[in-house]
Amino acid sequence: MHRDKNGLNSKGKNLPPIYVVDKRNGILERLINDYKYYSVRDLAQPLAGLIDEILPKDLPKDSVVVPLPTASNHVRARGLDHTYLIAKNLSKLRNYKLRRIILRNKNTVQVGAGRTARIAQAEKAYDLNPRIPIDPEKTYVLLDDVWTTGASIKAGIKILKKAGAQKIIVALLAYS
Repeated sequence: MHRDKNGLNSKGKNLPPIYVVDKRNGILERLINDYKYYSVRDLAQPLAGLIDEILPKDLPKDSVVVPLPTASNHVRARGLDHTYLIAKNLSKLRNYKLRRIILRNKNTVQVGAGRTARIAQAEKAYDLNPRIPIDPEKTYVLLDDVWTTGASIKAGIKILKKAGAQKIIVALLAYS
């Protein structure tokens, strides 16, 4: 399923194409929760496969998968970086490069936070990895698990654009 920029509460913002598997409910919600909160690592590959199915098949072969980083306190508590593992599996499926271009600055917790708090947190939560150059000719696939308010994805897009990325698409498992 492809959601245009107005399909995910963007309110007309200038966003790149957004590809999302489906709404976060039913079996997809169970899979995401088991993977993310109960550390069922074996789900990383099939979840990456779901994203692979919805992405255009004609993306350039030198595209780069960029996971939106998980807060380090969540990685420690869960025993895995859920977004990174999905990105790693997607990059293998597509034979794309995987780069941690975006870094996490703060351990803000967005679960349970309202829209205004999420937006404020996301603006401060991410930064560019200065060791990885951006090639304006490449396509960057910004990957995250769930779109709730869009604050995190919008912050990631802003960082990539500021660094010089001109071709960005967003890949998501679900939206709430």
